[in-house]
Amino acid sequence: MTLEIREGRGVGPNKDHIYLHLDHLPPETLAERLPGISETAKIFAGVDVTKEPAPVLPTVHYNMGGIPTNWKTQVVKGECNTIVPGLLAAGEAGCASVHGANRLGANSLLDLVVFGRQAADTTAELVKPNSPPVTLPANAGESSIARLDKMRHSKGLIPTADLRRELQVTMQKYAPVYRNGADLAIGKEKIAEVMKKYADVGVSDTSMIWNTDLIETLELENLINQAAQQMVAAENRK
Repeated sequence: MTLEIREGRGVGPNKDHIYLHLDHLPPETLAERLPGISETAKIFAGVDVTKEPAPVLPTVHYNMGGIPTNWKTQVVKGECNTIVPGLLAAGEAGCASVHGANRLGANSLLDLVVFGRQAADTTAELVKPNSPPVTLPANAGESSIARLDKMRHSKGLIPTADLRRELQVTMQKYAPVYRNGADLAIGKEKIAEVMKKYADVGVSDTSMIWNTDLIETLELENLINQAAQQMVAAENRK
């Protein structure tokens, strides 16, 4: 069977938006042939593709840097670049990079090859054979489990997809590719409002197996933090 996927533009205030129309296909066909697209549209846009079109929006291709590291892939912190014991970062996550500020296409694995090997060399240098195991605090990991359970059982009234959409619209409107100071100043206030609303997000799926609702809610927190940093930093550049 050949699937015909239709693309069209919106009407009214959203006339410039691009939408993907799948509602002309039988629901059972969508469930069998396009389950991934159907689930993604439901999670990210709150759209039932069997009944309505899904918006087509720009997204992040990749990120580079963010975790302060030295050339040995050891994570550092503070003004004195104090080494965080036992924590290494390699690949595009680390700030020690062979690419500079950006990378060329098809070079995405270069950092991983170079600094992945260096991470192994650093580990071999630091961890000696027959060394005693690290003693962990009695409550190690409890804060992470508590955070997970808090979000898993959150009963807020705002669906994750709705707040994510608000975040997307805010960033696209006030911090697009071509920016100006006035919009960025407004965007700082709008992002602050989005951050406050995250406390009222609710998760409907409390299961522990393939819980995409929970994962997307946790990831939304990361997106909001990154968006806020981007907006504030951009506005501060003048």
